[in-house]
Amino acid sequence: MNPSLPYGCIATWHRWTGSASQRFNRFAVFIPLLFFFATGHAQSPWPELAFARSVSGQFIVAGSMEPSPLLHRPELATNVSLVRLEPALLAVAVERLKTSLWNEIGLRSDTPWCGKIMLKLRPARSTDDGVTIVSQPSSRTWNYRVELPDVLPRTRYVRALTAVVLLEIANRNAAVSGHSAEIPAWLVDGLAQQALAVEQDKLILSAASKPFSSAMQNLVVKPQQVINPLAEARHTLQNSAALTFDQLSWPSDVQVDGADGGVYHASAQLLVSELLRLKDGSTKLRDMLAQLPRGLNWQTAFFSAFREHFHQPLGVEKWWSLRVIALAGNDPGPRWNVAASWTRLTELLSVPVEFRSSSNSLPTRTEISLQSAIRNLDSLQQPAVLQIKLRDLELAQFRLAPPLATLADGYRGALVNYLDKKKPVPAVSVTGKHAVAKRRNDPLEDTLTKLDALDVTRRETGIRLKLVEMPKNLRLATP
Repeated sequence: MNPSLPYGCIATWHRWTGSASQRFNRFAVFIPLLFFFATGHAQSPWPELAFARSVSGQFIVAGSMEPSPLLHRPELATNVSLVRLEPALLAVAVERLKTSLWNEIGLRSDTPWCGKIMLKLRPARSTDDGVTIVSQPSSRTWNYRVELPDVLPRTRYVRALTAVVLLEIANRNAAVSGHSAEIPAWLVDGLAQQALAVEQDKLILSAASKPFSSAMQNLVVKPQQVINPLAEARHTLQNSAALTFDQLSWPSDVQVDGADGGVYHASAQLLVSELLRLKDGSTKLRDMLAQLPRGLNWQTAFFSAFREHFHQPLGVEKWWSLRVIALAGNDPGPRWNVAASWTRLTELLSVPVEFRSSSNSLPTRTEISLQSAIRNLDSLQQPAVLQIKLRDLELAQFRLAPPLATLADGYRGALVNYLDKKKPVPAVSVTGKHAVAKRRNDPLEDTLTKLDALDVTRRETGIRLKLVEMPKNLRLATP
């Protein structure tokens, strides 16, 4: 498996070692490691923290003999966005996270696990160090090794542990001669964010920045009690449009790291929550995980498991758009002022595109109007773009200032009529013995005319509200 895959699946974090020399049983994996850490026990500055085993025995945590110097940096000591890991606390935290994830997807607590998971801590060189997950087939089952820096952002920490727990569930019945499952990023991040929202104080067990009285002092971050685990996600999406299902399927590095203002994480958490709310949603999600090792990709497993609700990507997009709109309607947040409403409406009425001036040139990013999109986009791109615009306009209506909310509704109505009449059926009237077909207006030209008229009204509204300057050669009629 190619280790340099995009962020669209958790295959980015693990590689499959399938040669005969690398296929060893679980004892061959862990006994040499245990011996290694036992021999170095006396040399460790924190010997009691060099090795730990979780209560279920599934997780074995090994600490570095030389903890990261970042642990002693004063500017990081009180940074609650970072987690400072040590084996004893990590062994407790990962069991709690497993329990939380099993509860979310409806897996019984007495369900037997199959694969051993080794967690290896290494000294962090910076707060941006990455995480590696390796899936290793043994003679009977899959085992896993996770290498983590001992100082890392909490989102990356929970994401890594969530990914390996889901991998172990997905690969339980997978043939060791095949390939390991590839978990979609939105599922990992959605469940990770849900776990943080529900039980953050139990999952974030962070070591103190320096030894205290010859032992590590536990620092537990305890936020305010969360009544609604989706409250923060909804707050984030009040000011930014939720990502589409297609966008969630292929997130960028910036989005995965949370550098997009948390929009991707909020969208993923909301999507997973809504999927679990479907009839038998948790059962279908577990079925999807079980099918991942056998499918060509995660999309195949997803549509097979949720075939009762979705048959194709467009069906998911429509359902997801309706769920986002319904949730926004229940809690839209405060209205924007007139200036902010004008800016937001202007953004919604433009379509970002890339074009090349020649076949060898680099793509140039620009924005075009709705009219240009309707005229120039092909038959595959156009419906998807307009459906997203419809959803965003409807969401914005809840928060736009009254005069601009009315305009947004006008644009939305024009697009709805266009999509409904894109494949018109000639109207027929019966006169005497012969049927006479009445010619309908061309839906394309009719829509363009409506959009042009709305643009004129929008410019006049902007001038009246003093949001745009009046052109020198234009005089508004006065009564």
